[in-house]
Amino acid sequence: MKTHTKSKPDFYQQITNQIIEALESGVKPWVCPWNKTEQSGIPSNASTGALYNGMNIMLLWMSATMQGFSSSSWMTFKQAKEKGGQVRKGEKGTHIFFYNMIEKKEKGSDEIERYAMLKTYTVFNLDQIDGLPDSMRSHVVTASETSTICSLEHVEHFLNATGASIVYNGQRAFYRPSTDEIVIPDMSRFSSTEDLYATTLHELTHWTGHKTRLERKNNNVFGSKDYAFEELIAELGSVFLMADLGIVGEVQHESYIANWLTALKDDKRYIFKAASQASKAHQFLRDLVGHHNADKAA
Repeated sequence: MKTHTKSKPDFYQQITNQIIEALESGVKPWVCPWNKTEQSGIPSNASTGALYNGMNIMLLWMSATMQGFSSSSWMTFKQAKEKGGQVRKGEKGTHIFFYNMIEKKEKGSDEIERYAMLKTYTVFNLDQIDGLPDSMRSHVVTASETSTICSLEHVEHFLNATGASIVYNGQRAFYRPSTDEIVIPDMSRFSSTEDLYATTLHELTHWTGHKTRLERKNNNVFGSKDYAFEELIAELGSVFLMADLGIVGEVQHESYIANWLTALKDDKRYIFKAASQASKAHQFLRDLVGHHNADKAA
């Protein structure tokens, strides 16, 4: 069975150009624009409750940052109408995408060809829609500013439930594949709780790439293209996890931005590939924690 991929190159290039423009102006498109909310910081569809994933997370975050939206929930024009709402006149939607698999049987042959067709559609933030029930709107809670390092119970539970070996020692953070351990400096070395967990979740994303888990085969020689790509995966995985766990903070590895800009300009699918891998890592960890909680409850 042959598998072919059909896509719209202009869409990839358009989004990549937006990412490049944002990075060159000092804006990180992968930073969640909302403070802690009652729901996950991961964008969701207000009609179905489903969380968006991969590159769509960043497209919606970027749109919210640029337009100042306060809600993390989105819906199509049709969905808004079905819920009794109305998109305000003049509002511009945000384009996101999905892949629709199509099967075609060749004439005179039993061979089936499968095509991955890229489909784009438009969603609107709840801030752009009038007439929706108040119950559909997320309440935004501003996180208080603090420099105190503290342990967040729900985050510690998440980390423990993954089964990852985390050692608090030394002066730098890294994942050591040879011993399958994550090494994090002592908590007192961090400037904030958010920095502590941003770093830990970054290394936890690296941990998912081990050969016994998602087996990301990269040449992790410092300074190599593969090394920079793995760092982008970990960067995005960290912010997806931070948003999911309601942590407001900065990602840690700005030194790679120049490498990423070069790669983005050379490959319009670079950010899409990284977002896909980061989303797989995010979902892998969610599944691990879910299985752990289910076994514990049994």
